[in-house]
Order: sequence, then C-alpha cells, then structure tokens
Amino acid sequence: MEFQDSSATSRVTALGNTCVLGLGSTGQAVARYLAKRLGTRISSVTVFGGKTSQANDETRALQEMGCTVVLGTEAVEGSYDLTVASPGISEFSPFFLAAKACSKEVISEPEFAWRESPSRWLAITGTNGKTTTTTLVRDLLRAGGFVAEAVGNIGKLAITEVEERQAGEWLVAELSSYQLATTQAFHPVAACLLNITPDHLAWHKTMDNYAAAKARIFQNMNAGDLAVISNSDEYCRSIANSLNERGVRVCTLDVTGDPGGSCAAYLDGEMLVVRLDGDTHKLVSANQLAIAGVHNYQNALAAAALALEAGVTPQDVRSGLCAFQPLEHRIEPCGELDGVRYVNDSKATNVDATSKALTAFAPGTIVLLAGGHDKGTELASLARDVVATCRVAVCYGEAGSRIAQAFREENACEHGNLEVYEAAHMQDAYELARSLANAGETVLLSPACSSFDEFSCFEERGERFKALVAQDLADKESK
Repeated sequence: MEFQDSSATSRVTALGNTCVLGLGSTGQAVARYLAKRLGTRISSVTVFGGKTSQANDETRALQEMGCTVVLGTEAVEGSYDLTVASPGISEFSPFFLAAKACSKEVISEPEFAWRESPSRWLAITGTNGKTTTTTLVRDLLRAGGFVAEAVGNIGKLAITEVEERQAGEWLVAELSSYQLATTQAFHPVAACLLNITPDHLAWHKTMDNYAAAKARIFQNMNAGDLAVISNSDEYCRSIANSLNERGVRVCTLDVTGDPGGSCAAYLDGEMLVVRLDGDTHKLVSANQLAIAGVHNYQNALAAAALALEAGVTPQDVRSGLCAFQPLEHRIEPCGELDGVRYVNDSKATNVDATSKALTAFAPGTIVLLAGGHDKGTELASLARDVVATCRVAVCYGEAGSRIAQAFREENACEHGNLEVYEAAHMQDAYELARSLANAGETVLLSPACSSFDEFSCFEERGERFKALVAQDLADKESK
C-alpha cells in the first residue's frame, strides 16, 4: 500500500493559549515543545504541576523558556485553547475536570503528537502484549527497509520523536487506555487491539469506561484503514462488530484456527497465516519463533498483519519474525542451574498475563512465583490455569496468602496435584522455589500482581530476580 507523507500539514496551525497538566516526563516534554514555538504558533504556555509539585531545575528551565509554571495546586485557572494532559491524570479527577472547565479541549500527548505530524502512524493497544507487539512491528518495518521508531507507552514519547522525525518515517505507537481516553482526532492508518481484561479500574472507574478508552484507537478509521482485533474476549468482539457495521476493514486475530473473512491473522496448526483482502500469506511455524506461548503467537500475528499492511514484503516479515528475541521482563530466559530453567516474567502484573505465560511451558513442569501488591483481582480463572499447568506455586508478598488460598481451594475442588507454599518476600519465594524445582522444570516469576508492596516497579522486581539467579550461577561456577 502506498502512503503519502503529510507530516508537515499541521505544523503551521496556530494553537493559541496552551496549558500542560503534570510535570512528569510527558508534561516536561510537551511544555518544552510548546515553549520553542512561543511567539509564532503559540501565544502562551501555562504548566500546572499538581498538588505535590515543587520548584526544581526543570521548572526553572521551563520558566526561562517563557512558560508560566504553577506549582502546589490542582486549581486550574485561566482560559486555554488547548490543554495537553499527562497520562497519569484521570479524566475523572478534580485536576482534569478543573482544566476541562477552562479549556476548549483537553487531549493526550499522543493525540497532540499525531496532530503535529499525522502521517504513517500504526497503533497498538490491549491489556497485555502491547510492548512486545509494538517492538516487533517496528523491527518488521526495519527488516523491510523502512525507517521506523516505537513511541508512546513503550518509553519514547511521541512528541519527542515528532520533533526529530525523518521523512517517510513510520511511528509505531504503543497506547495505554490512559493515553487513549482523551484522543479525539487521532487516526492511524492501521491499529491493533490485542485483548481487554480487567485492569486500571481505579483510573477508569468502570470496566465499560476502560473498554471504551481502548476502542478509541479506532474511532476515526474508515474503509481504507485496517483494524486488527482479537476475538478472544467479548469486549473485542463487540468492538469488531461495530467497526464492521461502519465499513472498516477488520482483520480478525485467532490463535485457534481460521476465523474466515477477507482479512484474518490466525494459526493454521503451527503455521502463522495472515490474509489481507483475500491475499493469503503463510509466514513461519510457531516453533520457529524465539518468543513462546500462545499469547506471543497472537502478538506475532498482529505485528505481521500491521507490517504487511504498511508494505513490508512477506519474505521480510518472515525473516523479522524469526530474528525477534524475547523482551526484558517478558518471559525472559535468565539462566539454567542444575537442569532447572529460570524465566523472568515480571511484566505479568495481572492475572490474565500470568495465565497466558503459563502456555509457554509444558504442563506439570512449572514452579510458579506469584504475588506482590494485592489489586483485589478475582482469582478463580488464574487458579484454574495454575492447577492445570503448574507442579508447584510459591505465593509471596502482600497478596500471597489470598492467592495461596485460591490455589488451594481450586486444587481441592479439582483433586489436583499442585503443591502450594507461602513466603514473605520475593527473595524468600525464589529460594524456596529453587529448593523445590527438579531438573527439566522451569522456575517462572510471573506474579499476577503489581510490584508496589516491595519494589518501585516491575522492572526493579525483574532485575532483582535475575540478580538472584546470576548470583547462584556465579556461586556454582566458583566451586
């Protein structure tokens, strides 16, 4: 498919009086971008840092650039043509609502970046699998000879990349529900919805609000665009049906077989197959991928469909799929000791992610480490999957006792053979798992919880797990 480069079309638009909510990395980057255009396209830039914000080197630098910086309050005052809100600020919060009351519109940073440079965008969302799919799309585009960068929730801010964007460059955006909730005009040429399972309900208030935020990735699509959507849950199926009614091309993701239709991405036995407008491409066998698990086969199919839509040849998609390696903290192999493999899946911060991770390993060979900060999530489905696939579960941290109880109840109900243990902290759980694991088994850190009872983030938790494995490997080698 041929795409015209219209990246400069909105750069001349006057934006008037602008406001930025939040002084984290997003707020700082947007404020700097706006400040550089003061006196031309921008009349004023006012930054509200929030209730706990304080003066620092960054606030002083913004003031020197001509921004008005308001600290220590969420009482937004003034009149603004455009407000850009940081993703951590809920659309239902008093801070956001105060800004909305005195702004013509309030949008997210990815929406703003798209308006500034709207051509050649691909977008990915979903509760789980976003980062792997986004990174893989970028790599497949590069394998096809395109210039491409991953932006958004993945780490690099879209507005930062827009400022230095090359001609013809593709932007592959990983978008969270937070970022999508306030999009209005955002219109990628192709986008993907991987799944919708309960998460971030404290931010969105209800599951319907959460699903509606995810669906906004497709809100401006038309018949010339491609929506790649899994049929694995009711929310995704409902969104796909509404898009079909609008006449949008829907590519159905299905890891159980061919779902039919002119556009589909599916597993035919072990073979990954993508069909676009009736043109079928048999790509690679699942066992040729370095990323394991049914969910990763879905991620690979989604990425392949987006890359093919963007113009990457099937041959380059095949080579890119085979070359792709597991990302850090996502079913990441981190060593083998005494015949036992150790795998870091610290990114599994909800029950659905852990259930999917279990599909990457042979049933009965898993020693699972689960626990952390208790989100109060329903555990029945996870318990069923763990009893069916794991030999041992070591539950730890704030949520450990509740998870262990759910596992024990399911084990008794199903007359299963799961051994359930409890430990105070992640390191204690690791040491216990190490003593219980047998050669040929896998010790899998896939917590099904956030990390905030013990760590600052899932990355720190995963690094700690890997450090424990590395230390044991070093100790064995030194003997």
